[in-house]
Amino acid sequence: MSTQGTKEQATKCFTDLFPILTEEFLKEARARNFPEESNFYHNVPGGKMNRGLSVVDTLKILKNDQLTEEELFKSRVLGWCVEFLQAYFLVSDDIMDASITRRGNPCWYKMEGVGMIAINDAFILKSAIYFFLKKYFRQEPYYIDLVELFHEITLETEFGQLLDLITAPEDNVDLNRFSIEKYHLIVLYKTAFYSFYLPVALAMHMAGIKKELAFQQAKKILLPLGEYFQIQDDYLDCYGDPQVIGKIGTDIQDNKCSWLMNKALTKVSPEQRKLLDENYGKKNPDNVAIIKQIYKELELEKLYKEYEEQSYKKLNDCISQLDDSLVKRKVFITFMNKIYKRTK
Repeated sequence: MSTQGTKEQATKCFTDLFPILTEEFLKEARARNFPEESNFYHNVPGGKMNRGLSVVDTLKILKNDQLTEEELFKSRVLGWCVEFLQAYFLVSDDIMDASITRRGNPCWYKMEGVGMIAINDAFILKSAIYFFLKKYFRQEPYYIDLVELFHEITLETEFGQLLDLITAPEDNVDLNRFSIEKYHLIVLYKTAFYSFYLPVALAMHMAGIKKELAFQQAKKILLPLGEYFQIQDDYLDCYGDPQVIGKIGTDIQDNKCSWLMNKALTKVSPEQRKLLDENYGKKNPDNVAIIKQIYKELELEKLYKEYEEQSYKKLNDCISQLDDSLVKRKVFITFMNKIYKRTK
C-alpha cells in the first residue's frame, strides 16, 4: 500500500470514530434530559486534525508500528480528546477576538440562534474530554497521568490567552506594551503546550514511558517547534490565502501582539512608527492596508523566509543530538515534516 493510501486510511479510521464518541456522550446527556436540538460538537470536526492524528502517529512510532486494535482505538480516543480541547479553545477565542470566520464558515457564536450560548457550548466541549477519559481509561495505570496532563495543559493555555488579551486589548491600542519577550511567553503557553507537547505526552503515557527526563527531552524540542508553528501562523494571517487557510486574517484589526508587529517595531523609522500607532488595531480596511504597506517597506516577508530556514536548521540540529533511547527522534522529525513550509 502506498504511503498516501496508508495516510488516507488512518485519517478515515480516525474520523469514523467521531460520530461514535459523540453518540456515547449524547447518550449520557439524554439521561440528564439534555436538549436534543443542541449541536455543541459542531466545532470539533472540520479542521486538519493534525493534533489528534499526532497522538496516533506518535504511539505507532514509539511502539514500532506494533499496536493492538485496542491500543489503536484508545490512541484515537485520546486524539479526539485533543480535538475537543482545540474546539473549546477556538470557540472561546473567536468570541473574545470578535472573529468573523473559522475554517471557511461563520464562527460558531455568529451562527443563527447561537450567540452567547457558544460560551456554554465551549464548557461542554471541555467537560466531554473527562467523560471520554473516564469511560475508556479509568482502569489504565496511567489514567491519572492523562487527567492531570489535560488539566495542566488547559491551565497553561488559558494563561497564554490571558497574557495575550491583557498585552493587546482591542479597545486600547498601545504598541509600547509589545515586546518579543512577551510574544515568546504568549506563544509558549497559548500554542506550544497544547498543539505540540500534549499529543506526544499522551502517546508517551500510553507507551508506558515513565522517565521524567524523557518528557523533559520532548519539551526541549516540541515547545520551540510550537513557537515556529505560531510564527508561521502569524505570517499566514497576513500573507496567506484565506481560501487556503480557511479564515480571514484579523491579527492587525485585533491589535495582536504578533511576530510581524514585534519585528516591525524593531525596524521602523519614527515616521513609520507614527503610522503604526495611528492605524494598528483598527477594523477599517484602509487602516489595515497602511499597516501592510509598512510591513512591505520593512521587507518582513523576506525576514520571515530567513527565520523559517534558520529555525528549521536549528531544530534539526537539536533533534540529531537527542538521546534516541528516551524518545525516538523520528517522533520529532515527523512533526517537523508536517509543518515545514506549510501554507495553511
